[in-house]
Amino acid sequence: MSVIPSADTKTRLDFLRLMMTSREGDRREGILLRQSKGWFQVSGMGHEAVGALALHLREDDWIYPYYRDRGLMLARGLSTYDLALAYFAKRDSSSGGRQMPGHYSSAEHNVVSVCTPTGGGLIPAAGTAWGVQLDGKDSVVIATVGDAAMRQGEFYEAWAFAVQENLPLILIIEDNKYGISTPTEKFMALNIDGILSHDRVRKIDARHFDKVYQEGGEIIRQVRNGGGPVMIWADLDRLSSHTSSDDHRVYRDADDIAAMADRDPIKLLRDDLIREGALTMEAFEALQQEIIESVDADYRRAEVAEDPRPEEYMLHMDGDPVAPTRPPMEMGPQTMVEAIVRTFDQALNADQDIIFFGEDIEDPKGGVFGLTKSLSDKYPKQVFNSPLAEATIMGVAVGLATYGKRPVFEIQFIDFITPAWNQLMSNVSTLRWRTFGKQKCPMTLYAPYGAYLPGGSLWHSQSMEGGLAHVPGLKIAIPSTPEDAAGLFWTAIHNDETNIILVPKHIFRKRVDVTNVEPIPFGKAKVVREGSDVTIVTYGNTLELAHEAADKLASEASIEIIDLRTVVPCDYATIAQSLEKTGRLVVIQEDVKTCGFGQSIISEVTGNPDTFNLLLASPQLVSREDVHIGYNPIYEYAALPDTDRVVDAIRRTLS
Repeated sequence: MSVIPSADTKTRLDFLRLMMTSREGDRREGILLRQSKGWFQVSGMGHEAVGALALHLREDDWIYPYYRDRGLMLARGLSTYDLALAYFAKRDSSSGGRQMPGHYSSAEHNVVSVCTPTGGGLIPAAGTAWGVQLDGKDSVVIATVGDAAMRQGEFYEAWAFAVQENLPLILIIEDNKYGISTPTEKFMALNIDGILSHDRVRKIDARHFDKVYQEGGEIIRQVRNGGGPVMIWADLDRLSSHTSSDDHRVYRDADDIAAMADRDPIKLLRDDLIREGALTMEAFEALQQEIIESVDADYRRAEVAEDPRPEEYMLHMDGDPVAPTRPPMEMGPQTMVEAIVRTFDQALNADQDIIFFGEDIEDPKGGVFGLTKSLSDKYPKQVFNSPLAEATIMGVAVGLATYGKRPVFEIQFIDFITPAWNQLMSNVSTLRWRTFGKQKCPMTLYAPYGAYLPGGSLWHSQSMEGGLAHVPGLKIAIPSTPEDAAGLFWTAIHNDETNIILVPKHIFRKRVDVTNVEPIPFGKAKVVREGSDVTIVTYGNTLELAHEAADKLASEASIEIIDLRTVVPCDYATIAQSLEKTGRLVVIQEDVKTCGFGQSIISEVTGNPDTFNLLLASPQLVSREDVHIGYNPIYEYAALPDTDRVVDAIRRTLS
């Protein structure tokens, strides 16, 4: 027997008002669109009763909604005026006008911003639930999604992680029977025998407020008390078209559309209240008129609110600057791997909110390359193995960061980031910007990268900095020395940015003398060799080639070498200062030629009149050809830059 009592009459009347308010907001937006006021709308008609779940939530609970959850958002505490500001894309809306209507967020109410790729919030929701669990709290996390998204791979990854860790997560499938225009019955995971265990699945007729309130309340109580994740299959109807760009009359039977009217959650609760004598039809109609006037007033007020300011289009791409203290670091001869392990050790010891997560990073292995060796033994509550699932790694990082932790996550090779690309593009890189700075994703992702180490082949030897640099919102560093690795990692772990550090595996076991370790700001290159005739710009593994070429040409030219250290942001000022002396530029990169970062450097230099006019010769790019890395070293070294090619490029600038 449920320990959650039925809702009293006042609660039911109040929620009827809430559902009617939600419905009128949807109706009002449809009218405004027909008046050419606005650009898009997504309706929550038919989904309103799901909001009854919020009546059982506390302020410290979390919601990852999707775009039909207007009723749930009102029940959580957002106002119609808030939603009207979002509809008109105003500056004071939750996104500052950067998100579509229905893409709810509220830092105040622990509502995490909706991303359009359906199901993209599920793994982050599991990450937040894990953060709650790690802190020993009894908060719960609710994540909602449409039925069509149950076939997304990330749906299964989120659920698998939640079950694996017994997380306080309630995953709600709002089953309205359609994925845009396609009936979902054939594709529903719960209808495919053997795909999911049914012992954690609870089906609720989510057309009825009373059922959602009581059954949903019991589920929330169960999860809050440590019962582990529950999946709610909410059976309901989508009473409108998919969006304002759709017309469901094209693909739905007219009788089906008509029949849904009898299952309208507002009608069902209204009729129950009238039958019980708690409401009359006259009172209902009066309430309806009151709501129409109130919603209309909110939308009229929002319509004339301040629009976004064009000069603020870049605002909140970056976080507030943080100046971390000097990392305590042992000096003397050491490898980059040793320097990184020591840096991680010091960071973990200083801050219990730092969480490491990655494949094989626990002891005794300590990561494929030993970058976390001995750390899980020392910090068992902060260092954890992940499943072999890169989207899980990336999505969990988002959820932990949103919750308030500082995730430092490992991808075994940067080549493997592609399964996590949706999280990288949809959440990691956009969360701060799309919420106008109200939510953020401070995290550090690191991975070995590059070639010049035979045996890697296609999926262990890529240099993807060009593709990563193309994604706004990411900071990307590539250290070339142990002390730079320590300084960059220390900065990354302690700032509020989304950081990616690519660790060049060819040189990270090279032992060198470390004499000084300081936090290194992202965007500050280092002149590692001074010269007057030619400027070489490079980073990572190819720094060796630059030194070798400079030594080989020492009798012919004085060569200055710049180690970028970070590619995003890129220190173009240091490059310009060098070109004032040399007038000649050679860029060396390990990445492919087409759209590689080296091309961006040359484009920036030649496209800026101030630096273009400094040039005495055409800039030269030495890069990998547009080809994959083969397994046989013959293929690998044929494709990659070598010292002779660098020498030839330098001589071309001198001729």
